[in-house]
Amino acid sequence: MKFKITKQSNISSLRTGVISTSHGEIQTPVFMPVGTVGAVKTVAPWELHDLGAEIILGNTYHLYLRPGEKLIEDFGGLTEFNHWRGPILTDSGGFQVFSLGAGKKTKAGESLVKISDDGVEFKSHLDGKKHYFTPEKVVDIQLAIGSDIIMPLDVCPPSKASRKDIEKAVELSILWLGRSKIHLELRIKNHNSEFSIHNSPVLFGIVQGGIYPDLREYCAREMIKFDLPGYSIGGLAVGESQKEMLEVIKLLDGILPKDKPRYLMGVGTPDDIYKATQLGIDMFDCVLPTRLGRHGVAIRTQVTSDKLQVTSKLNFEEINLLKAENSTDKNPIDNNCQCPCCKEGFSRAYLHHLVKEKEILGIRLLTLHNLWTYLELMRNIRNI
Repeated sequence: MKFKITKQSNISSLRTGVISTSHGEIQTPVFMPVGTVGAVKTVAPWELHDLGAEIILGNTYHLYLRPGEKLIEDFGGLTEFNHWRGPILTDSGGFQVFSLGAGKKTKAGESLVKISDDGVEFKSHLDGKKHYFTPEKVVDIQLAIGSDIIMPLDVCPPSKASRKDIEKAVELSILWLGRSKIHLELRIKNHNSEFSIHNSPVLFGIVQGGIYPDLREYCAREMIKFDLPGYSIGGLAVGESQKEMLEVIKLLDGILPKDKPRYLMGVGTPDDIYKATQLGIDMFDCVLPTRLGRHGVAIRTQVTSDKLQVTSKLNFEEINLLKAENSTDKNPIDNNCQCPCCKEGFSRAYLHHLVKEKEILGIRLLTLHNLWTYLELMRNIRNI
């Protein structure tokens, strides 16, 4: 993987760039549609390409549980299994392990998650079966999936966790990153026929530390010592305010290497994304556009052809098509939108009808619109 900065703003940390991978180039800042179980919900791979998506995200935890990484590997990786012909980033599954199991217990009173220095034991949210993730195993799963960019196993505590718990999460995340890096390098070295210098997957670090500036700085500086191809910021959008989130990002903007891509995990609204790009973030993912689409909600942002107008929460809105006010509205979601839904002139009234009737076409049209809105937002940001 290579990263080249093509333009740097004179008034903020916003920059544009290109990430080159064996499966294609990625223009940054970039939004990555989330394909948790190997598919972006209700959207076909060729539709994602038509919308302008250049990279999608898969989830290690979910793909490991079903259908299993060995089956995906037998098909030649996720790109062959799901026919997405582009780069793939997989998260480590750490967030899902802890978010799906945090505070939850079995009927016998056992915790669903047990953390040790070696890894994490957890019970599947599907059937309660016990599994064990180590940093090495998580790397192996992602190699089997065939990811271009992989994430190390980390500990992602909730925003209201105690400082002591967050300190422990930071130390384990640093320890596990080191083990992940060593294991990946050994796998690549020992399997030259499997990986080449041009398509070897790369490992990003995940900076943890909650909203504590000293813990974030400590974690970042320790991870920088590993000299990684890129760095992720985890543990945000988990309950803290936007102000707190942006303060953490601003702090890390002054610490993380300027010549490496930065990935803000799981964030967020159009407003969150725009403001984070001003602080030097290059990569984003979030389930919001697809999740809202499945619940009958369309996202609209105010964008012109030559200047981005999204500067506060007041400049984007969520339109609930289930509301009665839309039942007779002949207008599309947005007259200026070029998504398949708006461009074809589907009215709000028709979308209201589809959503009320639980017709899958309604979900698909709204999902296509929301993804287009996010991807168009990134295109406008890159053109500032």
